[in-house]
Amino acid sequence: MIDQALLDRVQKQAWFHKYPRGWPFLLFLIASITTAVSVMAIERADKVTRAVELDRNLTEISSALQRRVTENIALLRAGSALFATQDQVSSEQFSEFSQDLQGDGTLYGSLGMGWAPVIRADRIAPFEVALQTSGGRPDFTIDPRPDAGQDIVTPIIYLEPQSLPNRLAQAYDMFSDPARRTAMERAMARRAPAATSLLHLVQDRGSPRAAGFLIYMPVFADRGRGRAVKGFVFSPFRAQAFLTSASELYRNDSIDLAIYDDHVAPETLMAEQRADGVSGPTIERRIDVAGQSWIVQISDRKAGVLSSLSRITLFFGAIASLMVMAIGRLITKRAAEDRIVLEWLTSQASIRNSLTRELNHRVKNTLANVLSIAALTRRRSTGIDDFTESLTARIRALSATHDLLSQSDWGNAALGDIVRSELAPYMEGHESHVAMSGPAIKLAPNDAMSLGLAIHELATNAAKYGALSTIEGRIHVNWVLVSPELAEIHWREEGGPTVTEPKKRGFGRDLIEKIVAHELKSEVDLKFNPGGVECRLKVPVRASREFILRNERR
Repeated sequence: MIDQALLDRVQKQAWFHKYPRGWPFLLFLIASITTAVSVMAIERADKVTRAVELDRNLTEISSALQRRVTENIALLRAGSALFATQDQVSSEQFSEFSQDLQGDGTLYGSLGMGWAPVIRADRIAPFEVALQTSGGRPDFTIDPRPDAGQDIVTPIIYLEPQSLPNRLAQAYDMFSDPARRTAMERAMARRAPAATSLLHLVQDRGSPRAAGFLIYMPVFADRGRGRAVKGFVFSPFRAQAFLTSASELYRNDSIDLAIYDDHVAPETLMAEQRADGVSGPTIERRIDVAGQSWIVQISDRKAGVLSSLSRITLFFGAIASLMVMAIGRLITKRAAEDRIVLEWLTSQASIRNSLTRELNHRVKNTLANVLSIAALTRRRSTGIDDFTESLTARIRALSATHDLLSQSDWGNAALGDIVRSELAPYMEGHESHVAMSGPAIKLAPNDAMSLGLAIHELATNAAKYGALSTIEGRIHVNWVLVSPELAEIHWREEGGPTVTEPKKRGFGRDLIEKIVAHELKSEVDLKFNPGGVECRLKVPVRASREFILRNERR
């Protein structure tokens, strides 16, 4: 009798004989599925990589556009300084000045640089007569004429270089155009450069519509009791030419790029660049251009539906075995792990270097303070003992504040803790002699060190000659937050010996009134009242922030 278990095994394996092509088809199916999964993984990773690259390209392009704007604004600031410092600037002076700055006028994507004074509407006729007679411009007539409600005009007087399109724009009243007027009013209000919205340049009259914009720099002059707007130095731009100039600052030209004014719409399109290939994902970013909002939109482009690596994998996956695919995946995984390790090592080296630079900086600052204190103490000391005692006390004052800052990893120090640490030697057993009050205020490291020195000098003076030198003496230290960025400390002594203002200035007084005042960027009010010394000083309050490694700048 045949064993039932053996019969069952034979029946289970019989399908190999029944379907001889099953194994090849199964292997082919497994290889196809593996290849498809590999292609999907590669495409997913490629999508992530391209997304990161696309974001990097957007950052690079946005930076390039803003750099070009900044470069043009720098030229406009130079032109503004010329008209602000001179009552009259002749056309020859302006032409020479413009050529020195911009050469042929196409620098940084602009059409040149111009000047448009602010003229009251009732002074148009005398202004035109003056230019026609003494200005050597017999055909000068402001166009268009202002409306009844328009109080001022800003005609283009100079526009360099003297190309044909720029000559056509001269005498044009820019204040008559709503878009230009809005930008000029914003520039006057901000006292800073302002860009217009999308508009049609006067230089392009009679030609197909081309998107353009202008940047205005207001020029102010002292008149009467205030400063009035004298006029505007400006630069006109064709948006497409400006984009072409900015493209010199970035390399990737395999993307679609479009710039829109304020919002994305066909009518707000300013300039664009197109590339060949299949359109990919699109991202956008809003940037500020002299107060005007632009939207930079870019789209990824690639050569085909699948990436090159995916096509190679798909081709070889159809003919390769599972072992080759497994080895390839193993190598890829190992390479990714090695890259992560290398990036981690690089990051650790960068952090170590930054910490070293930060330590060097703080040590140099501390040594500089000690050297300054030692030098000034030596000049005002009467002997070696006096010098040693004064210098030791001041270094201890620095050390006390240093300890407070060290407890917060040099992030900040509480104002109350600084005052308390400097007065601690005089309060042991005599706490009633010192009254302190005030809100919790955090100070930045440099401000804390300067305040600690000031409190130390006041306390030392009180112990030697003031309220702390007698049993009846009292000291009141109060501080308030006068604004979110400023705190005021009030030191007042009473009950001590009668105070007379010293005839000779000591180092302590110089340190408080000069050195501390300079470091805190505020004046110190130090009074020697008969009833006791009184001092008011202000300390800046920095915004609380996390510790940031110092960047090395050379």
